[in-house]
Amino acid sequence: MLCTRLTNAHIVTMDPDHPVAHDLGIWRGRIVGLDDAVTSLPAREVIDLQGATVLPGFIDSHVHLAWTGLRASTPSVAPCRRVEDVLAVVEEAVSRKCSRGAWVDIAGYDQRALGRHLTAAELDRVSNGRKVFLMHDSGHACVVNSAVLDLLPADVPHQDGFLAESAMTAARRLRLPYSQGELADAIERAAQTCLAEGVTACAEAGIGGGLLGHSPVELGAYQLLRDQGRLPLRVQLMAAADTLRPVASHDADGIPRALDLGLRTGFGDDWLSMGALKIYTDGGMMARTAALTSPYHGMDQTGQFQDDPERIADTIVDGHLAGWQLAVHAIGDRAADLALDALERAQRIRPRPDARHRIEHAGLIRPDQLPRFARLGAIAVIQPNFLRYFGDDYASIMGEDRAPWLYRGKGFLDHGITLVGSSDRPVTDGSPLRAIQFMVERASESGQVIGPDEGITVDDALRSYTVGGAFACHWDDNAGSLAPGKRADLVVLGDDPRRVSTSHIGDIEVVAAFVDGRENEKSAL
Repeated sequence: MLCTRLTNAHIVTMDPDHPVAHDLGIWRGRIVGLDDAVTSLPAREVIDLQGATVLPGFIDSHVHLAWTGLRASTPSVAPCRRVEDVLAVVEEAVSRKCSRGAWVDIAGYDQRALGRHLTAAELDRVSNGRKVFLMHDSGHACVVNSAVLDLLPADVPHQDGFLAESAMTAARRLRLPYSQGELADAIERAAQTCLAEGVTACAEAGIGGGLLGHSPVELGAYQLLRDQGRLPLRVQLMAAADTLRPVASHDADGIPRALDLGLRTGFGDDWLSMGALKIYTDGGMMARTAALTSPYHGMDQTGQFQDDPERIADTIVDGHLAGWQLAVHAIGDRAADLALDALERAQRIRPRPDARHRIEHAGLIRPDQLPRFARLGAIAVIQPNFLRYFGDDYASIMGEDRAPWLYRGKGFLDHGITLVGSSDRPVTDGSPLRAIQFMVERASESGQVIGPDEGITVDDALRSYTVGGAFACHWDDNAGSLAPGKRADLVVLGDDPRRVSTSHIGDIEVVAAFVDGRENEKSAL
């Protein structure tokens, strides 16, 4: 007997062998058959979907759950456009902290809204002895007051309290880690938001260290949720590269650095597993720290690397030798050169044809870099909603010659490169449907079309959030399509994205999400 049979549905399976179905049978969290193979079978529960569209659950291959959940409960200066208004929010947040010397976190900071960066001196006026930390929306920078600057080593660079990349990491390390209980609550909140948007599995893009780690024992918060039955979707965890340590392994293993016990990509189960090793090369375009080969348009700067380029390259090679899948953050084209050079060196030393190394963001990729991507089998994990919401700004700072190369779509597919959609939540909106709409239209919120030649079909965009996401996370044997034997993770939509006007894809209702064959009650809208 089936556990559940979905009937009277328009099921888009993303499986070329059986592309569309009307019935789907589920037994113990797995799909056992479609249409005639299950229609006459008895089931404990039969759900009549009344013609609703069913797709494989969306996979968000690059997300920050803990950051998302914590940010939701943090005072925010968005959308303040005047320095005075920002300072008023900070002053109010400071007034709620009883003890002098306490840390005051503020979210929503973006210098573009103000026309310049805040300064430590301005924050000092309203901080009243507290340590103030304004997190930049990009996650690549912050502004702090003098109470924080006074604690930093003298060699940490800053501009009047503005700290970017590794300098921000130095400030974050001054603080005690978040507790596992705090992190677990934040992760659960963020995961429920993902489910409400049709996401049934995701890859957490960096825990335990780096720019956005929240605790050296951060993985424990996810295990706590798993143990308590509070993890509502499947999560793959990327370990931050600075969690690796030199190890005394056998010479024949050729492992120069590793996590304790030799843990690496693939460890875990269907719900919680270890994914790629997250390695940063550069910063971000919002903070103007993405590393470019030519200066930002109208500026005298080309961004920056996170560390000495040679050390970054060595980390990439060491991670490859240790057996990890790599997720290399590279937004600017100069950063992509560094990443591709290092991956090529790594594969030359020890060929691993199915390593499935990923370039996270791939924000500005020159035409000459596309064949190298393909040759190396690198996966492009992009964030389409960056251009939907920030596209006007990004196109402006790239100039008309480079703007068509931003967050490519068709260029990757034409070269046989696996294209994967993701959100980088909470940097911007996490909705897969709105991202899919952008991938087809290439239009920002203002209507500006950015790189129209990079537009792709709705089918290809859907693949990037299902089949492509599963491939990038080594889940392709179990997820990404609705076929017998695969996980019963699916999303029910109010309409078929392939049938509505492209401009309405982002407005399609997410009716429900099923994970492991069970409808998540909180995900129904």
